[in-house]
Amino acid sequence: MTTNQLADITQGDADLELADFMATCVNDPLRHVMASYPWGEPGTPLADRDGPSDWQREFLIDLGERVKANKFTGREPVPPLTFSTSSGHGIGKSCLCAWLIIWIRDTRPQSFGTITATTAEQLRSRTFAEVSKWNDMSLTKHWFQLNAGSAGSLNMYHKDDRTWGCSGQTCQENNSEAFAGQHRDTSTSYYIFDEASGVPDKIFEVRAGGLVRGEAMSFDFGNPTRNSGRFYENMMGRYKHRFIKRFIDSRDVAMTNKELFAEWERDYGSESSFFKVRVRGLFGDVSDMQFIPRSDVDKGIGLDVVVTPSDPLVMGVDVARFGDDQSVIFLRQGRDAESQGLHTYRSVDTMTLASEVARIAAEKQPDVIFIDGGGVGGGVVDRCRQLALDVVEINFGSKATQKGYANMRSQMWGNMRDALKDGVRLPDNDDLVSDLTTLEYGYNLRNDIQLEKKEDLKKRTGGNSPDLADALALTYCLPVAPTRAGYDGGQYTNTKHDYEPL
Repeated sequence: MTTNQLADITQGDADLELADFMATCVNDPLRHVMASYPWGEPGTPLADRDGPSDWQREFLIDLGERVKANKFTGREPVPPLTFSTSSGHGIGKSCLCAWLIIWIRDTRPQSFGTITATTAEQLRSRTFAEVSKWNDMSLTKHWFQLNAGSAGSLNMYHKDDRTWGCSGQTCQENNSEAFAGQHRDTSTSYYIFDEASGVPDKIFEVRAGGLVRGEAMSFDFGNPTRNSGRFYENMMGRYKHRFIKRFIDSRDVAMTNKELFAEWERDYGSESSFFKVRVRGLFGDVSDMQFIPRSDVDKGIGLDVVVTPSDPLVMGVDVARFGDDQSVIFLRQGRDAESQGLHTYRSVDTMTLASEVARIAAEKQPDVIFIDGGGVGGGVVDRCRQLALDVVEINFGSKATQKGYANMRSQMWGNMRDALKDGVRLPDNDDLVSDLTTLEYGYNLRNDIQLEKKEDLKKRTGGNSPDLADALALTYCLPVAPTRAGYDGGQYTNTKHDYEPL
């Protein structure tokens, strides 16, 4: 027997022992991380380190406990594990991403993952560069082929099985198909989104299809730079109940620059949006382009307000223009936008919606009814008038009647924003909160406020349309005079009057 043949046998025996050890780490990612890399060994990049930081350690322990609780056997699918982590700068997110990738590949044969970041350069120079760094130090690097050079594809696969590994993909919407069709019935399909706040909503939606079979996992990490989009919704909004969430303050992580953070705190204040986002890992009150601050919406939920007898009852009707939109009837009296009712409808025609407007108007007796008359909304306006309802048609794109706004839609949202800042009681409705806080804005050539178009918003957010918020905004489009209210038998009654908006 030659020396080389003896070496092959020895290596084979060592690999069998190594594979047996990796099997013991299936439910214990912290054990895997501690054993796979040369912590504290002189002459290595980890000579002065003894293991993960506290938050990384806690993350890995929690992940292991949840994996163990799922009891995946390789036969029946288990509920996906979906983690979402918001943080300040410099906490070691990319490092943890690399550990997760290497732990899954080492302990789960035939597993496959898709990794993305906001730009191709970031994916290559940061995320995969970190994977390459830790792979070079790992016990199992000889099992896998890693391609992470300056050009070409970004991927890693087992040398005996190219379907076992991971790939890096850019997150542009036109590349969404690269995130589809990823299934592992008997193993783990996983996704890692680094800097998740910049990943388009469409990519999150497509990813969901890869989490329905086997032992699926997703890991999102990001700085809370935007108060809209799926990362925000997963952390703070309508999807927060679906995720295992963490907010990591950079000051609590040993490796970060505490002196710089102290300087920022003196310059900006600990409650400033800058400090919340960059250091505390919290979403700021308002992002750069966000029209309505989240804080103004949150304070309105359950707010105690006084409604006087003379406060007019106003109805706003937003008419769906597209198949996946909804029509909404919203009633507000003074500062109370909760008590009088909110009604939503999907897939109803203009005749049915007009009948609903008439029914609710007969019950509530609003002082004025504002209806979105653009597009198919004109049919609702016409039918309501046939039913002898005195309605006011509002065209969102028409000229504003107040200075500083590009059109009527910008005006009514501007009036609503001012009212919310002063305090309006709102229903505890996640969809409404999301609608109110997702819309962004800019300025036209005349320096008038111009809201993001619905079509652009739907494209940016993967199809979400702010129908609830548009209906509420309609109740603020034009001033409504106080009613001539009286008091009769313990009930306030409003005297109807003609309404002339101009």
